[in-house]
Amino acid sequence: MLIAIASDHGGYELKEKVKEHLRERGEKMVDLGTNSKESVDYPVYGKACAEAVAGGKAERGIVICGTGIGISIAANKVKGIRCGLCTSVEMAELTRAHNDANMLALGGRVLDHRLALKIVDAFLDTEFEGGRHRRRVDMLDEL
Repeated sequence: MLIAIASDHGGYELKEKVKEHLRERGEKMVDLGTNSKESVDYPVYGKACAEAVAGGKAERGIVICGTGIGISIAANKVKGIRCGLCTSVEMAELTRAHNDANMLALGGRVLDHRLALKIVDAFLDTEFEGGRHRRRVDMLDEL
C-alpha cells in the first residue's frame, strides 16, 4: 500500500515519527511536506495529500497539524476524501470499518506519539466492513 503523508509545522515532529514507523512496517510512502517546523499554512498540505489520495496516486493518506482539526477540514474539502480525525485506537478502527475512511488526521500537539502510532496501525490494519455501512458511505460520496 502506498501512503501519502503531509503535515504543517505543528504536526512536523509527529509526521517524522510516523514516517519512521511506516518504514519499520515496510510501508511505501510519499512525503508531501512540510519539511521543517517553520510556520506554514495547513490547508496547503491537507489539500495536497487529499488530492494524491483522490487522484489515485496513493491508496491512503495521513495528515497532521497541531490538533488535526484544520488539516482534516482541508482534506475533506476534496471530492472523494473521507478523512477521519482520530484520538483513540477505537476511533481509527471504526472510521475504517464503518466509514471506509481513506485518510487519517492526527494532532501533533495533542497526542502522545506512542498512542498516535497505535492509531496509525489500527487505521492501516482495519478493513471496511461493507454491508449496511456501504449505503451510508455511498451517501457521503454523493454529498
